[in-house]
Amino acid sequence: MAKIYYDQDADLSLLRDKTTAIIGYGIQGRGQALCLRDSGCRVVISELEGTPNFQQAKEDGFVPVPAQEAARAADLIQILTQDHVQAKVYQDGIKPHLSKGKAIMFSHGFNIRFRQIKPPKNIDVVMVAPKGPGALVRKMYTEGKGVPALLAVFQDYTGTARQLALAYAKAIGATRAGVIETTFAEETETDLFGEQAVLCGGVTELIKAGFDTLVEAGYQPEIAYFEVLHELKLITDLIQEYGISGMRRRVSNTACYGDLTRGPMIITQKTRKTMKKILKDIKSGKFAREWIKENELGRANFNSLLEQADKHPIEEVGKRLRQMMPWMYNKT
Repeated sequence: MAKIYYDQDADLSLLRDKTTAIIGYGIQGRGQALCLRDSGCRVVISELEGTPNFQQAKEDGFVPVPAQEAARAADLIQILTQDHVQAKVYQDGIKPHLSKGKAIMFSHGFNIRFRQIKPPKNIDVVMVAPKGPGALVRKMYTEGKGVPALLAVFQDYTGTARQLALAYAKAIGATRAGVIETTFAEETETDLFGEQAVLCGGVTELIKAGFDTLVEAGYQPEIAYFEVLHELKLITDLIQEYGISGMRRRVSNTACYGDLTRGPMIITQKTRKTMKKILKDIKSGKFAREWIKENELGRANFNSLLEQADKHPIEEVGKRLRQMMPWMYNKT
């Protein structure tokens, strides 16, 4: 069973005595920074001047500074830029200011797991990874609740790395919901696998395959869109709230029977074998090397694939149909 920490396991005073730098004021950076400040912590923000995120930080009452200045001033440095730029930000702006006993933190372990960032031995290296977007982290915090998070310790130089990470988790409200202990390797590998095989890659290919099958059989594209894409949210919402078994008992018996008997025809043993190959490529570092090289070469293949995918007929159909559903955009 996983080790799970709650409010009573964390001492927020460990963090209030320190200065925390948030490197990158994107969705996750903003959510975490505002919660930290409201928890009584000293927070300094690093963001590129002239960007929308820089302006947002100013509007939120922060005075954003370059990464070098933030890293110099901070005891704990939370790196929340996108994965593919973290190594450069670390090398240029953070590494020169990592004096003995400081700590660096991540909310995803990619750059540590695949050694794009190689921290010195005399600092703590930890992870607190909320299992939800920054806006939700902030919303739950303001409501007195929290978003569950993962916690990992890669390097414990001071002997108090775990306690510091727990204090951070408490400051953003995560210990109200529960913080599960993991490792950088487990978080990174499962996260990449989930994205590729299920949440993004698997789901989008399944949707397009279903759409293509119906349209090629002569059904209207609009009807196909509703059946294989639009209604997906209804099912995933049920799964998220009640689990798979709970979902099956909240849809029609016809849908449930079709699920139980036809689902294994779609996800076959061959599919499962492919999933194992995808996981093997992740664990071996093959995918990471491919993605790192893609960025180093200017993302030509990435951009081409993205542009090609944007031209699928489901995108045009969906664009028209979503205009019929204004309630989808009236979210507060």
